Amino acid sequence: MAATPAIIEPFRNPVTAEGIFSCVVKLLNIRAEQGRRANREDRRLEERQLPMLWILTPTASELLLNSLGFRTPEASEAWGKGVYFLLEAWRVGLIAIHQLPKTPETMWLRMLGRGRVQQGAIAELTAFPIDASIRANALQLLYILQENLQANTPTNPAGDDEDQELVMAIVPLFQQHLQEAEQKGIEQGIEQGIGQGQRLIIESFLQVRFGELDPLTLTFIRPISTLPTAEFTMLLVQLSMLPIAQVDRQPVLNLLAASVLNNRFSKSGQSESELPVTLIPNLLGLSPENLSLLLSELPQLSLENLMARFPERST
Repeated sequence: MAATPAIIEPFRNPVTAEGIFSCVVKLLNIRAEQGRRANREDRRLEERQLPMLWILTPTASELLLNSLGFRTPEASEAWGKGVYFLLEAWRVGLIAIHQLPKTPETMWLRMLGRGRVQQGAIAELTAFPIDASIRANALQLLYILQENLQANTPTNPAGDDEDQELVMAIVPLFQQHLQEAEQKGIEQGIEQGIGQGQRLIIESFLQVRFGELDPLTLTFIRPISTLPTAEFTMLLVQLSMLPIAQVDRQPVLNLLAASVLNNRFSKSGQSESELPVTLIPNLLGLSPENLSLLLSELPQLSLENLMARFPERST
């Protein structure tokens, strides 16, 4: 799938004929635009430059597949069960997730299935050694594709519980992975590796769920990456429950700021409810440069010292 340029269209519910038509229209529009660009640049558009459309659906009936002309490839042993194609010129493939064989190569796709198919894939992931690369890669792909799936399908109240169950099932796997990294860091004396791993996870997670990161959000990445494993994992859970938004980042920033402050002052006996209500707005009112400087000094500041940095706003 990843060997050539591709358009990947995942469906949470079984795809319909209309859904397939809509995907094909998108494919044709992209090909037409590529053709116009090639003409303007006076060059030939090669076949290998054309995108392949992949439709991912939890289930697909034989009636639907036959009615639209989907067929198993001649070299079916190369693709395996559950993979179908239209005629070669269309460059359209469909993956019926419930038919995929239970192999490590299909595990991350089967996690996008429904019911027992999805549960079985998560169980397989759990059985992998914590430090196995396929486990880490599958976790990252699962988060990315799951968020893309939620962003590109209509709201489905009936599926909300199942989506949340999926998130809650994945979180312990992330926690185990981070704890293993922490243990290795202690044994090897390289705790920086732990923070680097958490930094990559939180940055990738935020980008996938909320889009391009603004400078203020990026300022929180470093202090968030140093959170203890339990607090970092809980933050992932809380972020996953926020609505996907491309414009309003305030809830995200509030949560990031609260996590950093609670981690710092809980060590001093301060509970979240005891922190001044103006503290987070004060922090978020700073420029990214000033906020970065203040966060770097935060471990040495008492709560009183910190509030003294905002004399006008805290009165």
